[in-house]
Amino acid sequence: PFPVQVKNKAPAEVQITAEQLLREAKERELELLPPPPQQKITDVEELNDYKLRKRKTFEDNIRKNRTVISNWIKYAQWEESLKEIQRARSIYERALDVDYRNVTLWLKYAEMEMKNRQVNHARNIWDRAITTLPRVNQFWYKYTYMEEMLGNVAGSRQVFERWMEWQPEEQAWHSYINFELRYKEVDRARTIYERYILFTALVIVHPDVKNWIKYARFEEKHSYFAHARKVYERAVEFFGEEHMDENLYVAFAKFEENQKEFERVRVIYKYALDRIPKQDAQNLFKNYTIFEKKFGDRRGIEDIIVSKRRFQYEEEVKANPHNYDAWFDYLRLVESDADAETVREVYERAIANVPPIQEKRHWKRYIYLWINYALYEELEAKASRENSDAERTKQVYQACIELIPHKKFTFAKIWLLYAQFEIRQKNLPLARRALGTSIGKCPKNKLFKGYIELELQLREFDRCRKLYEKFLEFAPENCTSWIKFAELETILGDIDRARAIYELAIGQPRLDMPEVLWKSYIDFEIEQEEYENTSNLYRRLLQWTQHVKVWISFAQFELSAGREESLSRCRQIYEEANKAMRSCEEKEERVMLLESWRSFEEEFGTDATRERIDKLMPEKIKKRRKLQAEDGSDAGWEEYYDYIFPEDTANQPNLKLLAMAKLWKKQQQENEAAEMDPDKDIDESQS
Repeated sequence: PFPVQVKNKAPAEVQITAEQLLREAKERELELLPPPPQQKITDVEELNDYKLRKRKTFEDNIRKNRTVISNWIKYAQWEESLKEIQRARSIYERALDVDYRNVTLWLKYAEMEMKNRQVNHARNIWDRAITTLPRVNQFWYKYTYMEEMLGNVAGSRQVFERWMEWQPEEQAWHSYINFELRYKEVDRARTIYERYILFTALVIVHPDVKNWIKYARFEEKHSYFAHARKVYERAVEFFGEEHMDENLYVAFAKFEENQKEFERVRVIYKYALDRIPKQDAQNLFKNYTIFEKKFGDRRGIEDIIVSKRRFQYEEEVKANPHNYDAWFDYLRLVESDADAETVREVYERAIANVPPIQEKRHWKRYIYLWINYALYEELEAKASRENSDAERTKQVYQACIELIPHKKFTFAKIWLLYAQFEIRQKNLPLARRALGTSIGKCPKNKLFKGYIELELQLREFDRCRKLYEKFLEFAPENCTSWIKFAELETILGDIDRARAIYELAIGQPRLDMPEVLWKSYIDFEIEQEEYENTSNLYRRLLQWTQHVKVWISFAQFELSAGREESLSRCRQIYEEANKAMRSCEEKEERVMLLESWRSFEEEFGTDATRERIDKLMPEKIKKRRKLQAEDGSDAGWEEYYDYIFPEDTANQPNLKLLAMAKLWKKQQQENEAAEMDPDKDIDESQS
């Protein structure tokens, strides 16, 4: 035939998948075959013919593939259904010759014999099975169960004994124990437990504690409490400290708790907690806490809570040794409960974690570990020692000072604390030497201040002067130091020396707080009632700054000085200030000056001076200005208040023109109001 030529090779509009074909076949049931017709056998010949055909079919299947055990089993079960037990045995034996390792084959063979009450045959098969495949536990379970169901307890025990010689798994031993317990043979069960424990100890590399616990609970269940305690003690001795398990000690403690031996329970828990790693003792902690809450006193409950918190802190510092906050919490806990040696050990572990980077911000928390350590040695540990020597505290301070990299940064606090400690020990030369060393190695403002404060308390004023001189050489811009130095000289009555110090101070090219220094100098001269010097100081200060507060303070000083013509002097200062502030861009400061001047005139001035100051007061107006964003774009408009001073309007014709425009607008509004209300004008004319 000629091949069919397809002209249109385009895909069809409706695509059919293989899944659709299978689904349709399933729905239409195209592959279902009708069941074969039932045959009715009426005589022996037909029966024999049927048997022959079936046997031939089974034999053909076996001949095709001898290793398919399911064919053998179906063949044997068919013969069994015909009560041909001998033929079924023959088939099973032939199958075992093919594959004697098949577990199902043995099981079906033995079940057939048991089903047909062939007990001896079944025993024979089980014996052959456990001899051939002794590691198949199912054979042993079935064999022992059969013997027990037949009431042959001795035979079942004999099978168990044969099984135990093969050292089976744990469940086999427990099955044997349960078998003996079903017949109240407690002594035999105990013997089996002993054999099993010995087996696990000798054969298994890592024995499990649960077998010991089961043995002890078995003894406890049968009221052999002394035996149970002995089992627990043997288990503790057997596992030792290298393979300790918290479950064993929990079970031991609960056993003693049931026997009302509370002291034994407490000893067991403490022994285990001291030796088991904390991360493996969570359940132990929990049970100990519950026990103390039930039977313990307040001290016992606190002990267990402290130990639990100690474990948490240990985990934190182990995860991050440089977490100094965790160390502080841990040390606070240990100090409140533990002995001095334990606390000292934790402190040593904490200070061993030196910050890896030599930057002061990383050392700020760390240095407090040393400080707390030194204070603990001096205060707490001293109280617990009979001979209260301070050598250990001194060693802590010296080790800390040697550890700090003083060329990069230092901590004045540690130097000062060390010096104060030496003073408490009545070692003044050592304290001075420590502070002198600190100033020589790493001078700081706080060190100078602490050293000066110490010498002041000792009334060593010559040393204070020398220290102030060194301090001011180190930091000449520190106004507070100059002021304190001058105050010291003032207290000592050396006024000229104090004045000279102030003169040196204000002559420095760079100061951190010059306004504070000038104010202190002025107050000093006022206290000495040197008013002329004070006026000169104000004049000198005004050469440096034209700040409005300086002018106001100058005027108030002249007013309160109580000298002749103080009012005229004060008014003259306000006049000078007003002239100087005309060029000031900050109009609020000028307004502040005028308000202060007006307050002065209202209290001490005349009508003419009050009228004059009123004319100088500015006018407050509202204005608008354009805003710009950071990128230069328009950001809208904002309103603000501005001040217009009369003195400035005379010099600016635009402002005068603006005032005239406002006056004209006001007159226009009045005229419009008069036109809107003519009756009012008539009434006014009549009146």
